This record gives sequence, C-alpha cells and structure tokens, in this order.
Amino acid sequence: MFERTELVIGKDNLKKLNNSSVLVIGLGGVGGYVVETLVRSGVGKIIIVDNDIVDITNFNRQIIAISSTIGKSKVDAMEDRIKSINPICNVVKYREYILPNNIDILFKEKVDFIVDACDTIVTKKAIIQECLKRNIPFISSMGTGNKTNPLKFKIVDIRKTNYDPIAKIIRKMVKEERIKGKIPVVCSDEAPIKNKQIGSLMHVVATSGLLCASYVLDRLLGGKID
Repeated sequence: MFERTELVIGKDNLKKLNNSSVLVIGLGGVGGYVVETLVRSGVGKIIIVDNDIVDITNFNRQIIAISSTIGKSKVDAMEDRIKSINPICNVVKYREYILPNNIDILFKEKVDFIVDACDTIVTKKAIIQECLKRNIPFISSMGTGNKTNPLKFKIVDIRKTNYDPIAKIIRKMVKEERIKGKIPVVCSDEAPIKNKQIGSLMHVVATSGLLCASYVLDRLLGGKID
C-alpha cells in the first residue's frame, strides 16, 4: 500500500510512521487535509476530534463534505474515509467540543504529535498551553478565512507572525503569560480581505493543512523544518 512512499523515505522511516500516533483537533478545511495526508503517508494511529456535522456549506473546502455525508458527524465521516484509504489504520474519535474544562480527554491516548486545526480561540490557547506543559510536539493553524494567496502561507514561530487576527490574539497571550517555549504555527502574512462575513477558498485552507501535515511528518522522522 505504501510502496511509493517507502521509495522516498525508506523502510525504517515508514515503520516509524506506522508506529506513530497523531491527534488532530478540528476536521474542517484545514484539519481534513491534515488527516488525509497523514493517513496516505502511513501514520498508523489517528485520533480525530470534532463536534460538528457535515453541512452543505462545507462543500467548497472540506474534503469529507460530499452528498452522502450531509448531516453525518464529521468524526464518523472522517473515520469512514480513513478506513476506505487504509483499513488497518487505528482510528480513535471524540465527538466533543473541546474547551479548557474538558481538554484532559485529549490526553487519554498516547500521542506523539498534536495538530490544532480548530477555530475556537479559547481552545487554541488551551491546546498550546497543555502541549507546552506536557512537552508534546504540536503545530497550530492560524487563520485562513478571507485570504486568497496560498503562496503566502509558511511555518513560523507565533512571535514572527503578522497580518493575522488569530495570531495577534495568540501573540498577546504569549506575551502576557511570558511563555518561553517555541510555538510553531502555519500562518499567512497576507492581510485578509475586508468582508462582513468570513469566506474561504479550498486551495487556501488545503495549503495550510498540507503544511501542518508536512511539519508533523518531518518531525516524526527526525527532521528540522522550522
């Protein structure tokens, strides 16, 4: 199944991925592409977290949004997709809305890496704080809404971000709480277009998801993407 991957990374590295566990919080446009990439790369255990259901408004950007999944919980739809790609992938799912008061449920399972692809600011803050406290490697996706240029996305420490409203809030938290640890994020330095509502484009959210997944895979294999 992963012969073409093995040709690039080698048998030992493929085995590392097979034995790895990654938790992804949020299965929207960004998180869906994170999971898709990790599964197709051979990660053996995926823990997925989302409380939402698939809606027709998700069709423009979310990989699990198709006619047959409308009204289905996103964790169930994603599990079906994972199993259709790799039937032996170990899937753990939590249909939960994560907040600081229930975040401990994320750490019931052994996890090698965490990807924060959620939209809720208070949850993002809590995930970052918990990962730093527990010394669990992670990466957090910043805003993709109302942005148009996928080439503007990059992997940086939160302190080096700009033009992103979500990143601005997280930077403020880091400064006020005097957090010293590294906080890797995927962020665009493109200023979002001014709009009364938040819109999104598939190629933009997908790029953020692919960059998150790339960082995870690189770190699981001992790389040094910064």
